[in-house]
Amino acid sequence: MEQLSGQDASFVYLETANTPMHIGSVGIYDPSTAPGGKVRFKEILAHIENRLSGARSFRQKLVRVPFDLDHPYWIEDKDFDLEYHVRHIALPAPGDWRQLCIQVARLHARPLDLSKPLWEFWVVEGLDNIEGLPKGCFALVSKVHHAAIDGMSGVEMSAAVHDLEPKPARKAVADDWQPESTPPVGELLFRSWVNSIRQPLRFAQTFAKTVPGIARLTRDVAGGDVSLSGARMAPKTVLNGKVSAHRVWDGVSFPLADVRAIKESLPGATVNDAILTIIGGGLRHYLKARDSLPKESLSAMAPISVRAEGEKSALGNLVSAMVVNLGTHIADPAKRLAYIHGEAKNSKAMTNAVGARTLTDYSQLIPSGLAGLGARLYTRLGVANAHAPIFNCVATNVPGSRVPLYFAGAKMVKMMGMGPVFDGMGLINTIYSYGDDIAISFTSDRNMMPDPANYAAAIRMAFEELRDAVLHKPGDSKPDAAPKPAAKKSAAAKPKAAKAAPKSQKASVVPPKTRKAASVSKRKKENA
Repeated sequence: MEQLSGQDASFVYLETANTPMHIGSVGIYDPSTAPGGKVRFKEILAHIENRLSGARSFRQKLVRVPFDLDHPYWIEDKDFDLEYHVRHIALPAPGDWRQLCIQVARLHARPLDLSKPLWEFWVVEGLDNIEGLPKGCFALVSKVHHAAIDGMSGVEMSAAVHDLEPKPARKAVADDWQPESTPPVGELLFRSWVNSIRQPLRFAQTFAKTVPGIARLTRDVAGGDVSLSGARMAPKTVLNGKVSAHRVWDGVSFPLADVRAIKESLPGATVNDAILTIIGGGLRHYLKARDSLPKESLSAMAPISVRAEGEKSALGNLVSAMVVNLGTHIADPAKRLAYIHGEAKNSKAMTNAVGARTLTDYSQLIPSGLAGLGARLYTRLGVANAHAPIFNCVATNVPGSRVPLYFAGAKMVKMMGMGPVFDGMGLINTIYSYGDDIAISFTSDRNMMPDPANYAAAIRMAFEELRDAVLHKPGDSKPDAAPKPAAKKSAAAKPKAAKAAPKSQKASVVPPKTRKAASVSKRKKENA
């Protein structure tokens, strides 16, 4: 039996009927690489059963303390049933991308059963009319509660069911797995009492770490290394308010090489800077089309993993966060990239000054009962509609494999992510890299974003504009660029002819009608 951290428990307390707090992914697989060229559902069940020992989240369930007097515990579920967690459906014909997006959104909108291990896999067949995908592909839609994993430890769970070659490796279930019975109420209450005695000491230890961090931040602000000028509440948009129980989902993929080339165009920039610039441009186009673009810059919360090397297989969340302005008030994509790079650099410096791990430690001090009550009241009273948001959306980056992965012998051809939305924040952008591609997928509330395909198109437009602005600058790749050396040679021989060239170029941009009118006017003057 293992107790959840304060940060993990917060995702349990934040869950309401309209805000299920699970994350997930949509992997698409080509079964032609599997033995026999097919993957049957019973083979998928056997494959997953053989990998259950690869991640602890598979067979652990929550036990909550009465009245939420303390954080819940994980125990090994003695009633674990694999076929409850792995399910099988198919899209009706024609099986196109829009149908898949709608089905994924429906599955993601349904809360997980908190009395069972907090995950589900849905095998979705019938993907026969999606451009760019081989016939016969299937999708694996995963849902895992945020209390059990963050983005980084989720990769560990994904690794448990994937192989690096088409022939699945044999991995036997660990013999040492032992189910556990639910602890008696008296034991849970006694543990709660002991933890309450220790709480003042935890607070003192966390506060002691904070004081040097505040001193560093003050010093950095005074020295000009960190600026607090951008620290403000975010502007309110149509994406910030009380969410409903319904979801939408979509995503677009780009060549990773293009995104890397974009970040290389600005010294010191990162792939995250380039992606945030694309998201900022996408939000600008989308909200402008809805006549809802604020004059101030929108901002995004970007989670930061503080998981140490030895903690990668641990359950739960070890994340902090930084808030970055997205430059939605800047039309020029190249200028927006430079702006976001500066904002991200400043936000990282601010987080590092205080200490990302220290900020995470404060989650351990959350009063468990009050946290759950506060979340429920916040939703029931619709408080999110009455104040400006701290940030407008979330942008979370999950690094994926650069080499092909296989699931039950089927090759993964595409991977995208999903995330939770909640009152006050109705859009989460999940960035997932796999192979030579990087994808931006998003989850939103259906009432806030009734047209997800338009936002997907806006993201693609923002990517193309940014790529063209920084990789195809005027004169870099024009067809008439090649003859320039000859023009220089001619200019050296005939200086007067070279001077005449700009005049002819200027004349060429005058519209034909204007040139004709000017010629008639000149003849009239000469006749006069």
